Amino acid sequence: MNNSTQDPGIAEYSISYVSRVAGVSSRTLRHYDHIGLLTPGHVAQNGYRFYTQDQLVRLQRILLLRDMGLKLESIVEILEEQRDERQALTEHIQQLQTQRKTIDRQIAALERTISAIENGERMKPETSFDGFNEQYKEEVTERWGAKAYQTSNKWWRNKSPEEQAGFFQQVRELNEAWISAGKAKAQPESEVAQSLAARHVQWLRSIPGTPLESGIPEQGSAYVMSLADMYVADERFAKNYGGHAQFVSDSLKVYVQKGMDL
Repeated sequence: MNNSTQDPGIAEYSISYVSRVAGVSSRTLRHYDHIGLLTPGHVAQNGYRFYTQDQLVRLQRILLLRDMGLKLESIVEILEEQRDERQALTEHIQQLQTQRKTIDRQIAALERTISAIENGERMKPETSFDGFNEQYKEEVTERWGAKAYQTSNKWWRNKSPEEQAGFFQQVRELNEAWISAGKAKAQPESEVAQSLAARHVQWLRSIPGTPLESGIPEQGSAYVMSLADMYVADERFAKNYGGHAQFVSDSLKVYVQKGMDL
C-alpha cells in the first residue's frame, strides 16, 4: 500500500509493501537497515518503516549485486563508492546485457547438445562450451587488450577435455600449496613462499597471450603486480586461497621486487 505520512508530494511505501513487491522478507529489510545497507526514509513513532523512491533504487542495486554473488559487506563498500545512481544503474544494465548474451549462447549450446543426444549424433566440443568459458573476457580485454584474450581463449579451446582437466588439477594443487604455506604462517620472504611464487609465475607463463609472453621484464612485472593486487581485492580470486590471499599477494610482490625471472 502506498503510504504518505510526511511530505504529501513524496510517495512512501510500507515495509510490508516493499517486501512483497521486491520479493524479500521484512526481516531481511530490517537486517539491511541494521547493518546500514538500506535505511528507510523514516521510521514512524509506532516503529513502522517507510521507504521512498531513493531507497527503492538502492534496493534494486542491492539485489542486483547480491544476485552476482557479492557479500553484503562488499555491497556496502560498492554503494558507498558509487554515489552517482544513474551512472551505476547504467553500468548494471551493461553488465546484465553481457550476462544475457552469455546465457543466450549457453542455452544455444545446450540445445545443440540435446539435439545431438536425441538424434544419436556426436557432440561437437568446439561448440558445446560456447558461452561457458568467458567469465573474465571483459576484464582481460580491458586490462591487457583484445589480442591477449583471443590468444588465450583460442589456446584453451584447442585443449582436449583431458588437457583441460589436467590444467585445473595443476591450479588446484598450486592453490592448495599456497593455503598450506599460509596455514603454516610462512612469511612472504621465506624460501617456501618464494618457491611458490616462482611456481606461480611459471604457471602464469604457461598461458599464452599474457604480458609475460612479451619477454619484456617491465611488462611481466606490472602484470604480476596487478594480479597480486587483484587476488586480494576481488573475492572471486581471494576465495581460491582459503583466507590467505594477502600472503599470496605479498609473496608475489616480493618475488617481483627481488627482480626474479619474469
